[in-house]
Amino acid sequence: MNGPFVVPIARPVFGDEEKREVLAVLESGQLVQGAWVERLEQKFAELHGARFAVATSSGTTALTAALMAHGIGPGDEVIVPAFSFFATASSVLAAGARPVFADVDRASCTLSVEATRAAIGARTRAVIPVHLYGHPADLPALSRLCSDHALLLIEDAAQAHLAAIDGRSVGTFGTGVFSLYASKNATTGEGGMVLTSDPHIVDRLRRIRNHGRVEVDYHDSLGFNFRLTNLAAAVGLPQLARLPVWTERRIANAAFYAEALRGLILPQVTAGYRHVFHQYTVRTPPGVDRERWLHDLRARGIEARVYYPRPIHRQPIMVELGLGDVDLPVTDELSRTVLSLPVHSALTRAELELVATEVNRLA
Repeated sequence: MNGPFVVPIARPVFGDEEKREVLAVLESGQLVQGAWVERLEQKFAELHGARFAVATSSGTTALTAALMAHGIGPGDEVIVPAFSFFATASSVLAAGARPVFADVDRASCTLSVEATRAAIGARTRAVIPVHLYGHPADLPALSRLCSDHALLLIEDAAQAHLAAIDGRSVGTFGTGVFSLYASKNATTGEGGMVLTSDPHIVDRLRRIRNHGRVEVDYHDSLGFNFRLTNLAAAVGLPQLARLPVWTERRIANAAFYAEALRGLILPQVTAGYRHVFHQYTVRTPPGVDRERWLHDLRARGIEARVYYPRPIHRQPIMVELGLGDVDLPVTDELSRTVLSLPVHSALTRAELELVATEVNRLA
């Protein structure tokens, strides 16, 4: 079954509030970046306990702009996990720097502190941990490591809205980068956000996203069109208003699976960490044909997916660029065994039970 699925992997929810905000933008005639974007930035910063937020056109442009704002470019190296979406590394290349791949922790699927330490070299300028599937990376340890080596910490929190460690939101330990893509826990369709406490970085980010412009017809630095539109922000504002409730539903759905599923390696949550379950990602046991499971679930209307079957260091372009010659055994193991099940906030109890029943039938 190729779709539509009985239980899709994601189900964006839009209501009258989004329609009213979009209509207000259309009636104002101010379609491009403006007041709605500013409101979205303020709300996003407030939700995460951050001082500043700067909106961009996507999570990818947000990450690229964050690197550029910190002066990272040619000659610099940035440590990243290969077990992530492609943009984690391609943004480093877009900024002119070189990604250096490090392995991940088997339990959390996030950047290994020890592997990161081993990857630090003379040209290393920054570390980008990814809060994969919504579980925070080990930010306390990574923050100390970056501090000890005078490195920048740039968090790829694309999948981790409202995730936290001991009550402190991810995205506030370093410079935080989020995605507002259609499948994310809150969406503007396409969009991104950068969190920072540094007013100088905010100024640079705002210039970078707007062609390096200081004022009309005056550009003092290199920049691009990374702007978010008012129309997109109008969709995002009601999404952010409902995000705390939606997040609790995702956590509750994950708790249901934890009780109901058998025969799988289930996601682990580190004590004191708030996992927001952008994906509920299990691992198939040894000897199981994951592709058969995937096919059987999809044939029964359940949109299970694999994120990510080909790690970034094994992507053809990375091999071509000479970046693929690295040994990442945990990354390779996870890429062969992970399987994500629907966990989004719009799932009904009947849908959760159907997923659990069908998974357990395979087990």
